[in-house]
Amino acid sequence: MPGEPVLDEVRAAEVPRKAEAARHPPARRPIMRQYELVELVRSYDPDVDEDLLNRAYVFAMKAHGSQLRASGDPYFHHPVEVAGILAQYRLDSATIATGLLHDVVEDTGVSIEEIARLFGRTVARLVDGVTKLHKLQLQSVHSAQAENFRKLLLAMSDDIRVLLVKLADRLHNMRTLHFIREPERRRRIAAETMEIYAPLAERIGMERMKAELEDLAFAELWPDARAGILHRLEHLQRDETGLVERIVAELRKVLADAGIEARIYGREKSPLSIWRKMQRKNVSFEQLSDIMAFRIMVGSVAECYAALGVIHGAYAMLPGRFKDFISTPKPNGYRSLHTTVIGPLQKKIEIQIRTREMHEEAELGVAAHWAYKQGEQVTEGRRYRWIRELLEILEHAPEPDEFLENTKLDLYRDQVFCFTPRGDLIVLPRGATPVDFAYAVHSEIGDHCTGAKVDGRMVPLDTRLENGDQVEILTSPRAAPTPEWERFVVTGKARARIRRYLRIQQRDFFIARGRELVQRLARNERVQITEKQLDQARQAFQYKGLDDLLAAVGEGRLAARLVLEAARPELKRPRRSAAKVIPFPRGSKLARPVPEPTDSPIIGLPSGIAFQFAGCCHPIRGDEIVGVIRTGRAVNIHRRDCRVLRKVADREHRLVELAWNTRGSAPRAAARLRILAVNRPGVLGTISTTIGQQGGNITDVKFGRRNPDLYELFVDIEVDGVEQLDRLKAALRMSSAVTAVERMSG
Repeated sequence: MPGEPVLDEVRAAEVPRKAEAARHPPARRPIMRQYELVELVRSYDPDVDEDLLNRAYVFAMKAHGSQLRASGDPYFHHPVEVAGILAQYRLDSATIATGLLHDVVEDTGVSIEEIARLFGRTVARLVDGVTKLHKLQLQSVHSAQAENFRKLLLAMSDDIRVLLVKLADRLHNMRTLHFIREPERRRRIAAETMEIYAPLAERIGMERMKAELEDLAFAELWPDARAGILHRLEHLQRDETGLVERIVAELRKVLADAGIEARIYGREKSPLSIWRKMQRKNVSFEQLSDIMAFRIMVGSVAECYAALGVIHGAYAMLPGRFKDFISTPKPNGYRSLHTTVIGPLQKKIEIQIRTREMHEEAELGVAAHWAYKQGEQVTEGRRYRWIRELLEILEHAPEPDEFLENTKLDLYRDQVFCFTPRGDLIVLPRGATPVDFAYAVHSEIGDHCTGAKVDGRMVPLDTRLENGDQVEILTSPRAAPTPEWERFVVTGKARARIRRYLRIQQRDFFIARGRELVQRLARNERVQITEKQLDQARQAFQYKGLDDLLAAVGEGRLAARLVLEAARPELKRPRRSAAKVIPFPRGSKLARPVPEPTDSPIIGLPSGIAFQFAGCCHPIRGDEIVGVIRTGRAVNIHRRDCRVLRKVADREHRLVELAWNTRGSAPRAAARLRILAVNRPGVLGTISTTIGQQGGNITDVKFGRRNPDLYELFVDIEVDGVEQLDRLKAALRMSSAVTAVERMSG
């Protein structure tokens, strides 16, 4: 790549201060001029397509016209800032042009065809991949987020530049987040950034962008915690003026005496990393000893190991804190040596040792590998194995919510490095089992796994793998996944494949069971039902095939009574107008009850009727809910995805569509979470503290399975609604004490 990149270590260290300035800017920056953007790109790419950038700049400015942002600035400031961020990462002209044009299709009515005609098919394809999606008519905001993420993945799997533009778009939106007036909307955007976009930036190695995204989200989600840590850091700087400089000077002398020339930088860890460590270890700020990190850059890989030997020879190393990411790089390509020592002035410090090239990759990620060939940019999106694995999860997950759940499992884990018997490296999330390993090698090996050997010794399939384990998977053509596997696997790929296999294997059973239920009900009514009549019912419920209809009945997603009535309309029973009887196919689009002026938290029930919340699925405000009407009893209110409904749907109960009354305040209700936690002292206290900090109230705790490494908790938590529960789950997932969090559905 032409041009020597400028990677100022001070700039990376100033990310927290930049984030603070972004939240409370002293003055608005002037917009970057057309020629300034072109010159910025020319500084690293002499072959810049100046005409393309000029035309895109003018077109976007005219298209957005007089539109304004929440800050009061002209909307055109946003795409120019996005283009500027992309230029800082030294991306090609097509990507910069995409940054300028990424909002014109949705916000101004310009068509993709017009973009293709004016700027070429490459830019049009990128703009189409990045364009904000129209709000889909999905069942919840959470489903909309899942669907958007699914489509983003499909776009970036074709060209990784789609993700780069999307990340730059999110970064500028986060820098201006404080202009949004609604607190809940700010928190939702910040939580989405912390849960999805920061991990994606880390996955492609863009550490600098990931750090700023996380810090901006941290400032919105936990402002008091962040302000407290910044205050303590400033106090520490006043008390120990010049400490970093003295440590750097001593490290430089130790290496120079050994004949190693190095550049050394010192910095404080980010407020978020400090806060996470306080949460993980359940300690106060004053009890933390290694809040400073030092980076040593040398000329070659050999000098990295030589410098490590000198450091370990001069200072005492802390056992268990050495990591070699040069011989075994992280999945995003990160390479470096990490160690923690009792260093100069008897201070505990973390040291990273790397070459200049490794430093570029660590700071810029995929952007550091950008290559130019005859003016055309060569993408590297397809070299990322994790994208292919997420696509495989997408193929096996039938619903967007399940896909988002499984991908978050993969985005949020520290890695363990294991080996096949041939010595091939397999990178897995911490807490992974031999079943996860088998699916990581190949889906067919996972499907037919019967046992596993770790370092030559037979182990149970739910054994947690450790760094350096050599794993051999035993298979049999007659073996198949079991429901028990889903309880202990941790990778999204394994879980999606297991669920898919079980669905396929159970389908024939459900079809036969569904047919028997309908025929039995017909016999009770003293009528016969033909295939033609069943097909009439299939059309009424809009299933693709008759087997799909019967499987839905057999699985309990559709009541046999409703199928019989659709096939033989003369058997329909009279309905009371107070409640709307509904079919129960998964994913059906059902009309909401019209809100009525009432003090009841539930809309859709006859006035004065008694109801109770089901103890199997624990519905809370914001859930899609269904009522089960039983003669002489209170209406039982379930979540729409409750598994218990499968048992009642084929009986002669009436299912009624219900909704929450948004005009009043719903009572706090308990949701049940299943938490997999690390088995070590203080973890239960950490979990309860995290729940309390999010405003949740624990009403019951039960212990499930345990092993030496993990234990299972079932926790009932009173919350105001789904949004609070989502924030609470996100906070739990951020803790290293927790390896998995899921809400129970019956």
